[in-house]
Amino acid sequence: MKHIAIIGGGASGLMAALFAARSGANVTVYEHNTGVGKKILASGNGRCNIINTTVSHEDYAGSDPQFVTYPLKQMNFHYFQSLCHSIGLLLDIKEDGRCYPLSNEAKSVLIALKSAVTDAGATILTECAVTDVSKDREGFIVTSHNDKRRYNRVLIATGSQAAPQLGATADGYAFARSFGHEIIPTYPSLVQLHLNSKNHPKMAGVKTTAEVTLFIDNKSNMKVTGDILFAAYGISGLAILDISQRASYALLHKQRVSLTLNLLPQFDTQTLTNALEKLFAAIPRQSIQNALCALLPAKIVTYLLDDAAIALTTQVSALNPKEIKRLSHLIGEWKFDVTDTHGFKHAEVSGGGVSTAQINNKTMESKLVEGLYFAGEVLDIVGKRGGYNFNFAWASGIIAGKEMAK
Repeated sequence: MKHIAIIGGGASGLMAALFAARSGANVTVYEHNTGVGKKILASGNGRCNIINTTVSHEDYAGSDPQFVTYPLKQMNFHYFQSLCHSIGLLLDIKEDGRCYPLSNEAKSVLIALKSAVTDAGATILTECAVTDVSKDREGFIVTSHNDKRRYNRVLIATGSQAAPQLGATADGYAFARSFGHEIIPTYPSLVQLHLNSKNHPKMAGVKTTAEVTLFIDNKSNMKVTGDILFAAYGISGLAILDISQRASYALLHKQRVSLTLNLLPQFDTQTLTNALEKLFAAIPRQSIQNALCALLPAKIVTYLLDDAAIALTTQVSALNPKEIKRLSHLIGEWKFDVTDTHGFKHAEVSGGGVSTAQINNKTMESKLVEGLYFAGEVLDIVGKRGGYNFNFAWASGIIAGKEMAK
């Protein structure tokens, strides 16, 4: 019988524990928090976007996104759905590919998974932080709370330092580094962005829909449409989370990052110019502030006009064609410089991590140290918003669990 230590009781660690225990291994899960799966409980605003039905390497970033191809192929959606049914978990499948537990509560996912793990015979040790992992001729030695235990194989599934308030740490990187593994510099992802602007703090709390274009070193890099939310520090919203991985990676590498907001994406500049001219002709005595409030949130209008250098009380009839065109251009391309992210504390996940070049993606075993395995977010793989990070966590955990028990 293989004696296996799994360090980290998150998505990938619990999944690995389930499959290793079901395969006959003696499994111990080490979790430093008071309970396992805290990030599972917090995901999807407590709903848990558990997986996406459509997924490929193009949904991931890292030094080698193709690394995910084999694990994801082994765990397609139908396989995962059957697995969920086998542990008493039913899914609510959305048209866009996102899936949630039918209960609409993340707690359902954790209850089902944890119960399956313990029913399979695995031992879960909570409030049990691992302080050291080493190896000698007889196997691995895992040290925690001055207690040392021997194992044949060890899985590092500690996640990243994203969301430290949920107990996230960088311990896994330290363990990996102690065995000679390279750590690709980490950065926050699925995170809000800080802006360099005198006006964004005054618009804090204003939410709208916009087309967001990300620029890196003044070149257009990515374009998405979705909700945005101004905040005292900068800007948030789903559209911002969608561009945040590339923005954060560029900031890490000291590149210039900016974004533009198209506040009325249903119009191009010329069409909007024509629409404004007709609107202003119909209400010539109205102030430009009141006129634009029919199109945009009032607070946005105030500071948009400030950037356009047009007084709020200016009657629309006093605007010349050049000013109207300039205003149309600003509505379609309101530019802000990005200075930073809102940090790991507010990030859902982290980019960077243990280099995948040193991991066998068919087994999740280290190429440097026999018997040492890695799964989940501790690796240099980060997915888009929409359940993709769970896709990889589950898939890599399943493969690691099966392989460790062999």
